[in-house]
Amino acid sequence: MAKDEFDFYSKTSIKSYNLNESMRYQLQMLDQLDVFTRKHCENVANITCRLCEYLHCSKDFIVYCTTCAYLHDLGKLFIPASVLQFPGRLSEEQFKIMRTHTTLGYEMCMKDPKLRKYAAGTIYHHEGLDGSGYPKGLTKKDIPIEGQIIRVADEYDAIVSKRQYKSHIDISDTLKILVDDALPLIGHRYGKINKTVLKSLFKVVIDDVEFEIYQVEKYVESLKKDISRMQEVVGFKKHMDNTKSQKKKDYYLEGIKLLTKKGETAENCEEAIINYQDALELKKEALKKLHSEIRKIKFLRFTLLFRRHKLPKKES
Repeated sequence: MAKDEFDFYSKTSIKSYNLNESMRYQLQMLDQLDVFTRKHCENVANITCRLCEYLHCSKDFIVYCTTCAYLHDLGKLFIPASVLQFPGRLSEEQFKIMRTHTTLGYEMCMKDPKLRKYAAGTIYHHEGLDGSGYPKGLTKKDIPIEGQIIRVADEYDAIVSKRQYKSHIDISDTLKILVDDALPLIGHRYGKINKTVLKSLFKVVIDDVEFEIYQVEKYVESLKKDISRMQEVVGFKKHMDNTKSQKKKDYYLEGIKLLTKKGETAENCEEAIINYQDALELKKEALKKLHSEIRKIKFLRFTLLFRRHKLPKKES
């Protein structure tokens, strides 16, 4: 059966080996982090790079901002594992400890001449444009653009990782949260996150969903071909079983060998057809959901473009 793989962070996945030698030292810092945090940092850097491209940033700024994103959670090196890896909702006291990773990471960067220029990623990635963030409660005018970009990438990946998506199906639920964070309350000028950056995230996600749809469609076509191929095998087997001529038996047997793949035989061909048909139905259903999902995502993008304020919460 054809292998069905999907890289959630898409075809433009960034890895440290793609980056130039001058950045190796900074990225080695990630090796000291726990596996989950290191993976999160890589994901945030990947998204940040793609956001910068859609924002038409210069190549130098993209490299700089991507490196800031790689290092944004460096301060978590100093957060106790009992807090960092706590399985449930953090208590108020635990959250106070967790919040210190921004200043701890900043201090680490400022002490190291090789990391100093990337300190913005550590200190600004939890600041909110409306002043609701931390550690300083800054507003938009005081938050550098790299901090605003990384904040969007960080929040997106945090939700995606928590929900453990294997596909972009239902990803619109994550984007709804971000749209809500981007819209200001009535009487306020800004929401928590940069609306322009979020628009770029929509482009990134739409690209990825369309790429996933393309992959699933290719897989569906492959499964259809496999079913057709195995139906030929069934036909050859019937002819082989019904003939008494050894020459014809050998002819049909050779045809079966040419048509079958590893693990497939004349004896299990009908079972193989059932397996391929089951897989085909699953993929058709997934494709249907992905098409529905991209419609939801595009509607949400429309909402972001034309809705000016956050809707008030309904009283229960």
